[in-house]
Amino acid sequence: MELIEGGELILRRALVCASGIIYWGGVFLQARRVRKKIGRTPNLAPKDAKERLLWLGWFIVIAGWIGQPLLVSGPDFAPLNLLPQLSHPATLIPGIALLVLGYAGTLWCYAAMGAAWRIGIDKTGSSNLVQNGPYGRMRHPIYSFQIVMLLGAVLLLPTPISLIILVLHFICASIKAGDEEQHLGGVFGEEYVGYLQRTGRFVPKW
Repeated sequence: MELIEGGELILRRALVCASGIIYWGGVFLQARRVRKKIGRTPNLAPKDAKERLLWLGWFIVIAGWIGQPLLVSGPDFAPLNLLPQLSHPATLIPGIALLVLGYAGTLWCYAAMGAAWRIGIDKTGSSNLVQNGPYGRMRHPIYSFQIVMLLGAVLLLPTPISLIILVLHFICASIKAGDEEQHLGGVFGEEYVGYLQRTGRFVPKW
């Protein structure tokens, strides 16, 4: 069985590490852009114990996404080594494609949200419910595109840690999505009920 090694492994490590830096650097830049537009922080700070736990979960995801590639070595059964069963050169192009698709989708979400983009729940409410672009079919497309990128990272660096990061992100995103839906349901009432019925949470509803 042909396995990933040598120069290709270095390339894969660089791609995953760079994708994490680009993605979260983009989040920082987006936060700055929105802050300039609305004149305040877009809810960066966690408000309660539950949000702090979620932030801890996402910190682990970010640290693993960016840091793990620096430590990964060849196929083995150690947590930071590639899983032989999943390590194959044929996963390089699909992995890159998922990274690019996920980030392009994220930029699409930023454009659709505009100044309405927030990191945390905005208790001050919002004047309108964003339903254009990717939000026409999915309620939480940013989380969906994060998952797409992390799937790409798993293809590029199939380690136990990569799989754990993916699962942890999905758990955190699911909890956060539920909290956001509860909040928005209280703000927009029947309009949001209709929106729930015609959209999927992480997968488009047609």
